Amino acid sequence: MPIKLKKTNPDAVIPQFKTKGSAGADLYASEECYVRSGTTELVKTGISLAIPEGYCGLVQGRSGLSLKGNYHVKTGTIDSDYRGEIGVIVSNSDRFEDLIIAKGDRIAQILFIAVSQVDFIECHSLDDTERGSGGFGSTGINDGMP
Repeated sequence: MPIKLKKTNPDAVIPQFKTKGSAGADLYASEECYVRSGTTELVKTGISLAIPEGYCGLVQGRSGLSLKGNYHVKTGTIDSDYRGEIGVIVSNSDRFEDLIIAKGDRIAQILFIAVSQVDFIECHSLDDTERGSGGFGSTGINDGMP
């Protein structure tokens, strides 16, 4: 699926799928950013996208950044009608170490997901299912597997 891309920073790196089986394309920092201990920063990518109608971009963390320390990428949804610069929200929950993100570092990945809007119909009851209203953990943690 072709997606139009505009660089908002001439040094921006175009997102890349690193392997044939990659679900997400890597997003890169377009400038150096310091994420101080206990803070959250918006890291610029230097790109804008024209995501086709019927799709969204889902921004999420890369395991490589998490391995560096107690750093987290906040998940974000890029709607098909958004045309601004893609930013990545990075939190540093480490109590002592600052995180330095260098220009050109891979900071997150973007997955392109098919989406649809629905019509919500208010009703007084819902169809019964085997699960019912069982919430978090209701289907069990271990199916008896070793």
